[in-house]
Amino acid sequence: QVQLVESGGGPVQAGGSLRLSCKASGNTPNYSWAWFRQAPGKQRHRITAITAGMKIDRDSVKGRFIISRDNAENILYLQMNDLKPEDTAMYYCAADPAWALPYNPRYWGQGTQVTVSS
Repeated sequence: QVQLVESGGGPVQAGGSLRLSCKASGNTPNYSWAWFRQAPGKQRHRITAITAGMKIDRDSVKGRFIISRDNAENILYLQMNDLKPEDTAMYYCAADPAWALPYNPRYWGQGTQVTVSS
């Protein structure tokens, strides 16, 4: 069983930066990874992923958000730069044993709130 614990969210002003972390417990060889977010009243959607050997970003975060992994520490990161009020959401990390991330990954963190003020 894999457990994911996010941290690093909080309030930030527009134009600022935050780095989210997602610590994974358990053995996760060749997993695929992703960050999702869910804004109030909206559906959760994927914003960036490490899948099938590639990094794939949603257009809304390209050039501003960077996903990365520390394999030794088993931590997934999301560096968020130039934050905008529309980035306000609950952020979730997700992981799956498949090399290519499925639509609904098997493992999810509890979420961390990011609030961007203008």
